[in-house]
Amino acid sequence: MASRDDQMRDFLFRAGVEPRAVDSALEIDAVMQQWRRRWHKRELGASALRHLQLADRLDLAQLDVLMAIWAPSREFRCKEGQETMVSTVAERLGIDPSRASRLVSDLIAKGLARRAVSQQDARRTIVELTEDGKMIVRAVRRYKFLLMGDFLSGWSQEERDTFLPLLDRFSKWTEEAPGMGSEHFAEEIAALVASLPSATDKG
Repeated sequence: MASRDDQMRDFLFRAGVEPRAVDSALEIDAVMQQWRRRWHKRELGASALRHLQLADRLDLAQLDVLMAIWAPSREFRCKEGQETMVSTVAERLGIDPSRASRLVSDLIAKGLARRAVSQQDARRTIVELTEDGKMIVRAVRRYKFLLMGDFLSGWSQEERDTFLPLLDRFSKWTEEAPGMGSEHFAEEIAALVASLPSATDKG
């Protein structure tokens, strides 16, 4: 009896996926799913809060908002001097504006952020970090890059130079994949739909 991976390989081969890419896709997905589960646990962020003795002052969602207000340019691709509003925080983190508003209010209550008047439009309210908020962001980022920098020190420069552009390219794969939002695999997808149990089967 064919293994599950063999069945997947056969399906992908018949759909016209390049044979040498099939095993790569299976291996990459396995690594990414493991990474996703570890990322969901937020090991690095939780470790930073714990070791910097911040866990009783902040949770991970609030830390995310501090980072979104600080807006590291490499991470958020922000322009120099760009002002931050609650809606900006929501957009940067991909969360609902009402949730962003609640989290910002929590940080203001903790003395880590404050509201201010925009220098570009006096009718607009912006969000800034207080000095305490900035100190926390700097400490967390330094903790993070101490660990990451030390880990990457064990890689050769060639490995680092090769890895980053490939990781960046792979991070955008769903934007480039022809099957996302197109009819590239219309026949195969229709067959998958037909193979599913209908809602009335359980009725």
